[in-house]
Amino acid sequence: MASGGSSPHEGRKRKKKSDGSLRGKSGTTDESQAQADIDKLTSAGHSALKQGDCLEALNCFKKAYKAAVEIKETKVHRACAFNLGAAYVEAGKPQKGIDFLRKAQPGEKRERVADLQYNLGVAHEVLEDQAQAAGHYLQAAQLYRSQGDGSSEGDTCMKLARCHIRMKDWSQAAEVFRRAAESYRVAGRLDSAAVALKQTSTHMLQSESFSSEDVIGALSQCLELSVSLTDQHSLGKLYNELGLSFSQLKLFGEAAECYEQALPLVRSKPRRLAVVLQNLGAVHNTLGQYQQALDFHREAAALHGSQGSRRAQGRCFSNLAFALTQLGELEEAGESYLHALQAFKDTEDYMGQWQACEGLGEIRLQLRDPDKATLYYKQALGMLSKCKDSDGSVQERLVNKLSQALQLRLALQQRGPFPRRANQNRSFHSQPRRLTDMNGGEPFQSHPLRKNQLNDHKVENGFLVGAAASSLGSGGEQRPHGETVMLHTQSNSRPEPPHTQPPDHLSVLPETNRNLNNTYEQPDGQNLDPPQSDPPTDIEHSDHLHETIQQTTTDQSKELPVSQGADVTGLQETDSGNNGSAAPPLVRWKSRFCTIMHAKSW
Repeated sequence: MASGGSSPHEGRKRKKKSDGSLRGKSGTTDESQAQADIDKLTSAGHSALKQGDCLEALNCFKKAYKAAVEIKETKVHRACAFNLGAAYVEAGKPQKGIDFLRKAQPGEKRERVADLQYNLGVAHEVLEDQAQAAGHYLQAAQLYRSQGDGSSEGDTCMKLARCHIRMKDWSQAAEVFRRAAESYRVAGRLDSAAVALKQTSTHMLQSESFSSEDVIGALSQCLELSVSLTDQHSLGKLYNELGLSFSQLKLFGEAAECYEQALPLVRSKPRRLAVVLQNLGAVHNTLGQYQQALDFHREAAALHGSQGSRRAQGRCFSNLAFALTQLGELEEAGESYLHALQAFKDTEDYMGQWQACEGLGEIRLQLRDPDKATLYYKQALGMLSKCKDSDGSVQERLVNKLSQALQLRLALQQRGPFPRRANQNRSFHSQPRRLTDMNGGEPFQSHPLRKNQLNDHKVENGFLVGAAASSLGSGGEQRPHGETVMLHTQSNSRPEPPHTQPPDHLSVLPETNRNLNNTYEQPDGQNLDPPQSDPPTDIEHSDHLHETIQQTTTDQSKELPVSQGADVTGLQETDSGNNGSAAPPLVRWKSRFCTIMHAKSW
């Protein structure tokens, strides 16, 4: 009986314990279900990102984050905050992204701190806080290196270098691009390493901190790795850019080889083909190979015209006119200059107009027609006055030529006209020399490059042309436009310095001699009635470009896209058929995400 009297109390205790056990099992079940839901939402978010649906991805990551708040697993909570922050950055809401990324600060193990620093860098980059972005990218790159992740280190260094470009720190940008190339090489991404080396050489040329040997070394390594590029269009673009860099170094033979290697790779793209042909013709002008240059000039002019690139077409006509003048075909040269002049008028290119007028004035003087020569020189002076960065030495030269034309007219009036000869003075070698030393027979010295030594070629609206008042010319005369060079075809060969003194013809009519074009991915800025089937594109490289004469140290923050993805290919094709639409945020801002499984390593 006694035992029976105590049983109700014990039964109540057992019942309470049993109820607590049931609730514990129920809580575990609910947490497991929440974990499964988070996994599904995270997976759905990643799938939406792959399909380019940034809003759907953001919605999924929001739900996953809310579900993670309800459970006690801090690792999952951090992972969901990490993903949501990254999604906000890609959706164009960097400040919200930063807020959630800060909630994702890792615990003791800190395995994912590199990705976190990378995403914070992307967010600050979107906010145009380049210094903060650079700091986060630098930390991320160092952490990736410590983890042995060369591929991610290379991607991060590419982003870091672009921050330095926007801060106009060319030397640091070059160094970081070089580090990116080393990281890619270690990771086996040789095509990306080639792209990084090309960027290295480009920014070495803009800096005063590197010797010519440094630049040539980077270009040579880039050539060695160029065989790793399997995409023909990317390889064609690379060779074209290498040609432009060798041109700035006045290694014209190397530049010509680069353009020749690019030529068969771009045949299927008329706009790109036109650019390469224009540059190849310009190189032959530079080398005095005028007969070889004619077909390149004519084909490039025709292609630019068919693409609606009127200004580029004008420069090709100007190049053609110069070559014809040197061959003594003065009448045909005059017609080409007139075509160039009209193209420059159509595009309001005052620099091109005064150059064409100067060329026409020279031809009329050669044909002993001082009246028209006087008219053209006056027009050239008028157009020069409209140029923002006109050089005093150019004005002085035009005034002197105008004076010569007036003196000739006076002499003809006093003596009577001379018999007219169509091919009189086949070359303008009676002109004063303007380019007496172009590093002709001397090897390159290993000294720091000066801006007036390499950057006497400017990029203006996409055309690399000669700068006014070069320090290499005599008497402050103006240097030729955009000189070019060429690469050895063997991938393991190093460029050699030029062997011969440049001929005298390089000193004549500098502004109309060699107009190079680096608007490889888009038409020039003044297209007239471009074909409807192939509209011009908005190119990112403008972080760079369009055409006339600005130093290669032009603000590259307008050439390089603020938005470079984490997976840097560098030579990505921007097909002209994209209607110029801006890339969606997902394309512009690549963040790094983690899955719940990865999050458990936090």
